[in-house]
Amino acid sequence: MSQAESFIRSADLSDAAQYAYASTAPAEARLIFLAGACPLDLDGSLVGVGDYVAQAEKGMENLRVALTAAGAQLDDVVNIRVLVASSKQSDLVDAWAVVREAFGQRDRPSTLMGVTVLGYTDQLVEIEAVAAVIE
Repeated sequence: MSQAESFIRSADLSDAAQYAYASTAPAEARLIFLAGACPLDLDGSLVGVGDYVAQAEKGMENLRVALTAAGAQLDDVVNIRVLVASSKQSDLVDAWAVVREAFGQRDRPSTLMGVTVLGYTDQLVEIEAVAAVIE
């Protein structure tokens, strides 16, 4: 749906974030709300214990699989939220770099949050997304 969504920027807001501040999807779009993509292998084991980058990579891999199962792809994502279990900004930046690279020039509105704990033991990263597709 990459040609149908609209990304909103404003000269009245800083461009330091290097992403759109909002997005819209046309009324006829089917919205897909993805659960947080966790760094789990198919057998349910956690990938990359202690490694923010490895967990972000696995989270993005699982996000792609979930998007495909829902009939979408990364180009259809209109919003992203990245949760990182850390109070260190450098850990958040490491996880964000993986997500940013995966989306390339597609500067979706995004939120990067440091949280105290995530759902699985030793889990450091979780990636949520909303996609919109026109069928």
